[in-house]
Amino acid sequence: MTRQRWRARRVLHPVTLRCLSDYVGIGGGAGLELTRRISADDLIDRVVASGLRGRGGAGFPVGRKWRTVADQHRHSGIAPVVVVNGAEGEPGTFKDRSIIRNNPYAVIEGALIAGVAVGASDVVIATKRSFEHEGRRLADAIAEIRAADWSSIPIHLFHGPDEYLYGEESALLECLDGRGPFPRVSPTYRIGLLETRDWRGVVGPALVNNVESLANVPKIVARGPEWFRRIGTADSPGSSVVTVTGDRVRHGVAEVRLGTPLRTVLRAIGGDMRSQPPIKAVLSGVANPLLLPPGLAAPISYEGLRAAGGGLGSGGFIVFDASTDMAAVAAGVARFLAIESCGQCSPCKLDGLLLAAVLARLCRNESRRGDLDLISRRSRTVAYGARCYLGIQHETVLCSILEHFWAEFEAHASRVAPAVDPVAITELVDIRDGRAVRDDRHHRKQPDWSYGLAHSGKTPAERRSELASSCRVELSSRPARLALDG
Repeated sequence: MTRQRWRARRVLHPVTLRCLSDYVGIGGGAGLELTRRISADDLIDRVVASGLRGRGGAGFPVGRKWRTVADQHRHSGIAPVVVVNGAEGEPGTFKDRSIIRNNPYAVIEGALIAGVAVGASDVVIATKRSFEHEGRRLADAIAEIRAADWSSIPIHLFHGPDEYLYGEESALLECLDGRGPFPRVSPTYRIGLLETRDWRGVVGPALVNNVESLANVPKIVARGPEWFRRIGTADSPGSSVVTVTGDRVRHGVAEVRLGTPLRTVLRAIGGDMRSQPPIKAVLSGVANPLLLPPGLAAPISYEGLRAAGGGLGSGGFIVFDASTDMAAVAAGVARFLAIESCGQCSPCKLDGLLLAAVLARLCRNESRRGDLDLISRRSRTVAYGARCYLGIQHETVLCSILEHFWAEFEAHASRVAPAVDPVAITELVDIRDGRAVRDDRHHRKQPDWSYGLAHSGKTPAERRSELASSCRVELSSRPARLALDG
């Protein structure tokens, strides 16, 4: 497949747009302008017809989510809040920050269009405090859009913590409300920001969409759903911004047409496979089963990668070559997820920490009798009672590695394989000169989310008051109730 056939240029602009006039010069603002001439229902219909799926990992249809929030608005009478989830943190992923760096205007325009569609009172863009460059780009873009009087919907910028769970949408809302990143049970389309609670104690909904999802919206509205569907597949239309890291000569981010074979993209971003060691396995973040070499022929799409035994997730492909010890990969994944577990669900935290410790011991060739059985059993209990997806991720990834590479675990248990350190699985800080920069602080992070020399023995949930956000988003005003039909 030629370069022109696999590459797309819809949301990841090839050059940095320095100002709002640059964005207007490439057609920016046309989608928001159209919202003045068509109804909110028509807006939602366009997004539904486009088939746009959420680019944050789960792939839920964006238009259906908008429709649910709009209906909840009509039912409760309380205007929702649109929240842009810019808390990217999936290991191996650097797409949302790349989009924001090159074109924050499309993200903001998409959020404002979403606000019109669901009748929102406010738009909140939530990123991490450590995303300093992206935060400056967004702040400057918001100021320009305000000065240009593009919309009457107030826009707020919120800088939250670095925890992995801050990217889980209900935990993100908790932070906006002044608490820590602890996932809720209730979905965000039913219970949004508690700041929107009315005098009867009723809480309005929130519409939470990912950066890449919203960056697609302006062109869908301006050019129509048929234009959006010109590339991609029937079930996964459009493009996807993907990241390739790991055992490749070159790391990078690119926007690709959905339906492109994974092998083509790994070669285009990561370099010619013929000049590199053969690929042993590929992880899509730490949320999907391993993809093995036969799966490299699968199309990059939600249905294509699922059929191959893996998943698209947030499009962050971590490549492991033939020299990689997969027991060390399992140990690295277990450590990351166990540390980042909040502890509200005991199996997720306690079984997770036990798995991380036993796997690290196995990699050092210091395993004890029964360790392999323990790993096998606890990898299937770590998700018991999970209120969010983290425990399920832990089970999914570990069971996948155990299934395909059990012999490598046995080799460590019998002291045949050389001792190794767990593979570093962490969030990315940047990609510079074709190499990923990982969060090197994570190896010092304790299970209680501190960075001290010793673990306090508490879970983050037991330190809830200490981990509360130092600030909360202050909405423009308490959303007014609407007259309800009937």
